[in-house]
Amino acid sequence: MTALLFDLDETLVVDEPAVVGAFAACAATTWLDAPALASAARRCARARFRAAPWWPWANDIGIASGEVLWAPLEHPSLAEIRAFAPAYRVGAWADALAEQGVADDALARSLADRFVDERRARMANYPEAEAVLTALAAQHSLALVTNGMSDLQRYKVEVSGLGRFFGAVIVSGDLGVGKPDPAVFAAALDALGASADGAVMVGDSLERDVAGALGAGLSAVWVDRAGRGGGPEGVPAIATLDELPALVG
Repeated sequence: MTALLFDLDETLVVDEPAVVGAFAACAATTWLDAPALASAARRCARARFRAAPWWPWANDIGIASGEVLWAPLEHPSLAEIRAFAPAYRVGAWADALAEQGVADDALARSLADRFVDERRARMANYPEAEAVLTALAAQHSLALVTNGMSDLQRYKVEVSGLGRFFGAVIVSGDLGVGKPDPAVFAAALDALGASADGAVMVGDSLERDVAGALGAGLSAVWVDRAGRGGGPEGVPAIATLDELPALVG
C-alpha cells in the first residue's frame, strides 16, 4: 500500500476563510468601520505575537497568531503562551480600536471573547474531503501531518470527523519541530510502518508541505485551491482533492 500523508489546514479543513470571517463578524457588531477594524485587529494580533520572546519557537512549530486568539492552550508545552493569551487577545482588539480613536477596554474584552465563538462556529471541512479520504483509505495507508498546537489541531481533527481515516496523526506541537523538517515526515512514516520511497505528501504549503516532503525523500502533490500556479516542476498541482485519486492510482 502506498503511504499518503495529508496536511490539515487549507487541505482538508477550512482555515483562512474561517479566520477572515471570524474577524469580520466580530467587527460588524460595532458601530465603527468594520472592514478596517477587522483588518487592524488581525494585523495588531500579529505584531503583538511576533514581539513575544518565544515567537521564533512558535513560528518553527507552525503556531499562528490568529490561533492563539481562540485555542484551548491546554497542552503542558504551552504554559508561556497560556499566560500570555488573556492580555494578548484583549490587547489585539484594543490596539485596533485605538486606530479608530476608541479607548474602550470593555468592548475590547467583548470582542476578544466573541472571536473564540465566531472562529469555532466556522469549523468546516472542504466539501470533497470525506469522500476522497473514503476512497483512498481503501487502497492506501494514510497519515495526517500538521503543524500547530497539539490540543488545537486535535480539536480540529475531532470536530472534522476525519480522524478515523488516518493510521497516524502527527502534530508538530508534540514533536517539538514542524514541517518542513524531515523529522516530521519520518515520524509519520514510522507510525505507518512505511518508507519514503513511493510515499506522497498532499498539502497546500509550497514551503512546508511540498518542499519539506521532497527534502525528506517523498513525492508531493500541491493543493493549489486559489489557482496561483508556479509550483515546482514535476509536482502535480490540484485545485480540489477530487483530482487526487487519479494521480495516486
